Amino acid sequence: MSGMVIIGGGECGGRAALALREAGYEGSVTLVGAEPHLPYERPPLSKEVLVAETAPDPRWIGTGLGYEEAGIRCITGLAAAAIDRAAKTVTLADGATLAYDRLLLATGAAPRRLAAADMAGPRIAYLRSYADALALRDHLAAGTDLAIIGAGFIGLELAASARRRGVKVTVIEAQPRILMRGVPEPIAAVVAQRHRDEGVDLRTACRIAGFAGRPDGVTILLEGGERIDAGLVVVGIGALPVTGLAEAAGLAVDNGVVVDRLLATSDPDIFAAGDCCSFPLALHGGRRVRLESWRSAQEQGALAAHNMLGTADPVSSAPWFWSDQYELSLQVAGLADGSERTVRRDLDDQAFILFHLDAGGRLVAASGIGPGNAVARDIRLAEMLIARGARPSEMELASLDVRLKALLAA
Repeated sequence: MSGMVIIGGGECGGRAALALREAGYEGSVTLVGAEPHLPYERPPLSKEVLVAETAPDPRWIGTGLGYEEAGIRCITGLAAAAIDRAAKTVTLADGATLAYDRLLLATGAAPRRLAAADMAGPRIAYLRSYADALALRDHLAAGTDLAIIGAGFIGLELAASARRRGVKVTVIEAQPRILMRGVPEPIAAVVAQRHRDEGVDLRTACRIAGFAGRPDGVTILLEGGERIDAGLVVVGIGALPVTGLAEAAGLAVDNGVVVDRLLATSDPDIFAAGDCCSFPLALHGGRRVRLESWRSAQEQGALAAHNMLGTADPVSSAPWFWSDQYELSLQVAGLADGSERTVRRDLDDQAFILFHLDAGGRLVAASGIGPGNAVARDIRLAEMLIARGARPSEMELASLDVRLKALLAA
């Protein structure tokens, strides 16, 4: 019996499966995931899962009973091995086949590997899955030494969590500053100072010459001759889209599975969504982007489900990213790269927002940082202004006397 098949049991795949039922689809829905768990959220892996007094269960997307009641068949612990587009079937790793009317690829992304580190023995780790997080917990004991390669969101969130557990942390970044991808320098500087205040040895513009495994850890050899010893090294240098199935099936791939504005691939019966796909973003002139974002996985999973049923709704929301480190929350809406002007709005002595405008004065991004939820409301309003193509004046954006909600109403 054919129906809807979803490959990928993460945030995107789980949301898509549930959305099919919420939209009234009554045919068969099968969700295939390589991990042994039902779909769960990944953001807590670098935070709550590491710092909670006892290891918490994953934060589930739905429950086993919920999928069962919805009539969704969940195949866990078994990867998809091949797609036959002519026969419209998926072959699983155990040789079983699934027929589909429409297929969704929600295969996500995998950590970018560092070959030189991988050769240094078992004390090299990556963080992507719940199992990875549990393994890291076992090493995060007070007084131990942790080295993190890469100062992106994952690396810095892990550093903050490790410091909360009393671990000595060194972060090594090859770029001249932390958070080079998508975070403006003034906000990155606040985050960097907060880590240093917490005792993190934060090294930027730092090049690694090699790694040497030891029975109790790893020695990192830096260019210039310095050596850093750590009981564990975690590599966090970005992620690559998981596109092997798509490539083998002859689908177009370019920094992810290529999809159109409806999330359809080069085969009209196959869709892709979430971290694994690249799509044209209308808010930024049709520029093709790939987003590694919790909210994007949520939204695209539901959107793909509706479009698999023929709704034909395009991707329209602005990109949104967030990170919590210590008491600070960092949020970014839109894409700031390529903007021409930046306007700062100070909310108080600890929180501020940067508004990014293009050459024509259109608001294209907003970046904010502050304790707790200090910037959340204004970033949400800025996100709505971005979606509407608003062109507020620099004076209006800078002044606390002008409410963003009033700009939205105007």
